[in-house]
Amino acid sequence: MDILVIGTGYVGLVTGTCMAEMGHHVICLDINKEKIDNLKLGIIPIYEPGLEEMVKRNVKTERLQFSTDYAACVPRSRVCFICVDTPISSDGQADLQYVKNVAASIALHMNDSIIIVNKSTVPVGTAHLVKTIIQATLDRRSASIHFDVASNPEFLKEGNAVNDFMKPDRVIIGTDSEKVSEVMKEIYSPFMVKQDRFFSMDIPSAELTKYAANAMLATRISFMNELAGLCELSGADINKIRKGIGADKRIGDNFLHAGPGFGGSCFPKDIRALRMFAHNFDYEMPIIDAVEIINIRQKMVMGKKILTYFGDDIADKTIAILGLAFKPDTDDMREAPALVLIQQLIQAKAKVRLFDPVAMDNAKKLVPDMDNVTWCTSELDAANGSDAIALMTEWKQFRVLDFSALQTLMKSTVFFDGRNQYNAQEMAKKGFDYISIGRAPCYAEETVNS
Repeated sequence: MDILVIGTGYVGLVTGTCMAEMGHHVICLDINKEKIDNLKLGIIPIYEPGLEEMVKRNVKTERLQFSTDYAACVPRSRVCFICVDTPISSDGQADLQYVKNVAASIALHMNDSIIIVNKSTVPVGTAHLVKTIIQATLDRRSASIHFDVASNPEFLKEGNAVNDFMKPDRVIIGTDSEKVSEVMKEIYSPFMVKQDRFFSMDIPSAELTKYAANAMLATRISFMNELAGLCELSGADINKIRKGIGADKRIGDNFLHAGPGFGGSCFPKDIRALRMFAHNFDYEMPIIDAVEIINIRQKMVMGKKILTYFGDDIADKTIAILGLAFKPDTDDMREAPALVLIQQLIQAKAKVRLFDPVAMDNAKKLVPDMDNVTWCTSELDAANGSDAIALMTEWKQFRVLDFSALQTLMKSTVFFDGRNQYNAQEMAKKGFDYISIGRAPCYAEETVNS
């Protein structure tokens, strides 16, 4: 099937590439000429495991192409996916300016029946808005062309997006047309050979499902982070509690890990957009309000732990931060908890030594260029001369660190684990004062004397 994907950001590039991988003929369109030129050369604008190889393979077979030309691409396409960004506007609502611009551009160049599919994360009513814009543009052209607008929210996890698309938990289509539903099922059928996970529903339900899913996951994270604070006060262990409640089949064990707060391009933005959407109906959502409040508070926790340990004066201290991206297997720095920690430490006049396996370039765009900020080439380089290490992103390469080598390089052996990666007693036996999330601190002296 001839498919046009508009927007070559995270969602658009993964969507277009994976559809090409399954045999569809796909054009990815973007108005950013530099990005398109780079993609034609095989230069990928994002880090996502497996994506670069898949892009190059499908470009070579000519199933995947890149363009900036609406006039050339829209008439060739039977289905057009809108995959542009929907950032939060100043009033807290989803900014639909890019969606609107795409709708108008499609309408200017369409000359035959087409299905337009919103894949961007958009509030309820956006499909109707897109339909209105397209129809108004066609009226100005005095053109009578049939078109449908559907909703197809994405459910991709950064760092696992290719696998999520190729083996989806579910494919949700919002449409009022049985014919459109059948076309969409045809497109997605290669991805659901083993099990049919195709759900067709009304458009408002499909649009709201994306926000509901992200809000539910964010709620689980914030609940565990809130509970972690109580664990620290009461002597309980959040990891043991996680296992205890996760064994309940009604709860499950996903998204129950306490940490330094959630970030990224989806959860924070979608929580705010959902709250503002409800506000338009004068409907209060106190749970959603609490999720954001807890997350903001949680992002301050690691900095407070470091200040408390050193007695609130860290002007002469150097802190190594391992992991800067908001999660592993991505270079996405948007709303990353590490950024909050860096800001706290800089304000307290501490020196920071920063390292991330992938996200360094993006981090440098967001962290001020200062004398007390040092960019490092490895975890050992970051530890060199440091008074403490703070683990903020659980990259695989940080799971088995050379602790002996770290100790020889550090001024003092303090380890702040924002991801609860290590066994507290074992860390203390290795000679570290070990402080994590939702668990009692474990000190090297206590272990030596016990």
